Amino acid sequence: MGEALKRRIKQTADFENPAQEAMLNLIVAADYVHTRLEKVCLKFGLTRPQYNVLRILRGAHPGGHPRSEIGARLLASAPDVTRLVDRLEAQGLVERARVEEDRRLSIARITRKGLRLLKEMHPHIAEEHESFSRKVPRKDCVELSRICEAIYGEE
Repeated sequence: MGEALKRRIKQTADFENPAQEAMLNLIVAADYVHTRLEKVCLKFGLTRPQYNVLRILRGAHPGGHPRSEIGARLLASAPDVTRLVDRLEAQGLVERARVEEDRRLSIARITRKGLRLLKEMHPHIAEEHESFSRKVPRKDCVELSRICEAIYGEE
């Protein structure tokens, strides 16, 4: 094991231990997946975090979420959810409304245009899922999910 990783990072020495090798493999694999998804998103004028926000808001449609709830649901932490939502709003993909009971709070909702964009993107994102499943069999996907949850779960 580790030969593909060694070639990828141009390393000749053995890894210190299996944990180091596994962590480096996870970082490289995550970057590979992120890059592929980012390319799909960029074709549609979005970043991966913006796409993630749209998916979150689609899940709440026709309602919406306040900024704090969007931030809590993001796949990767983003320091400025407000800016993400601002950019989506500028594109007409999201709209915000103030809450009557607390005018400081706004609820972001996906627009029809945002829903159409996600529908248009779906086949391209699905192709990335298919590409992944061709490389990683179902039983390995289940095991990979278990391992990933062991890494980040219960913190």
